[in-house]
Amino acid sequence: MNTDSQALYERCLTAPFVIAGPCVLENLDLALEVALRLAEIAARRSLTVIFKSSFDKANRSSLTSFRGPGLEQGLEWLNQIKERTGLPVVTDIHEPRQAGIVARVADVLQIPAFLCRQTDLLTAAGETGRIVNIKKGQFLAPWDMRPVVQKLRATDNGKIWLTERGASFGYNNLVVDYRSIPIMSELGHPVVFDATHAVQLPGGKGHASDGQRRFVPVLARAAVAAGCQGVFLEVHPRPEEALCDGPNSWPLDKLPALLDDLLRIWGLPRAN
Repeated sequence: MNTDSQALYERCLTAPFVIAGPCVLENLDLALEVALRLAEIAARRSLTVIFKSSFDKANRSSLTSFRGPGLEQGLEWLNQIKERTGLPVVTDIHEPRQAGIVARVADVLQIPAFLCRQTDLLTAAGETGRIVNIKKGQFLAPWDMRPVVQKLRATDNGKIWLTERGASFGYNNLVVDYRSIPIMSELGHPVVFDATHAVQLPGGKGHASDGQRRFVPVLARAAVAAGCQGVFLEVHPRPEEALCDGPNSWPLDKLPALLDDLLRIWGLPRAN
């Protein structure tokens, strides 16, 4: 698969795509297990799938929560995953200095929701020329993403994705307003729906986030029907053992059936 950033962006303008993978890089073997299965699923459906996992989860509920292998080790693993599977990869950045380093490996740089208005971070990401996927902050209305987009466009990089992940109503709950999908689409860039973070219950366990995994399919189907171009899914072969976001992660063995459901709504062929 051609993982050139411009070619990937153009392909995703005209055909639906999926971002999927474990929340965090727990170890190389598990990441490869997921990525190889994703490559197989993608090939059987002629579907663009981008592997997602984080080298560092800087925003965790507890000081003792697992954060990942770090920048250097994480990028080495992501590069191996690209070489072994041919899948494009996306990962989060948290500081401007990380943008250029991560862009040597990642096809897509992701801006976490809580950092979506950080001007220096957005500028650094845009200047790499890579696709930039911006998670809409839980504290923003969809139209508030216009200035965010303008910051990126100022770098002469128009390769932008906008991701809806629910709005915070406090008391450990997120609510999805599906009007945000057509509203953000009016900004002229593909909109992605994050079906697994949308069912997260931030801080719901006190020491960690909780989640309502059973609602992932219905929210994802609704988002596709509302017009999203891509769907984001954190997947794990054993969600109960996941070191991050297990309660809201979708089981890897149930992913093919869910994707076939979404492809049907998108009006695309399912598995061959």
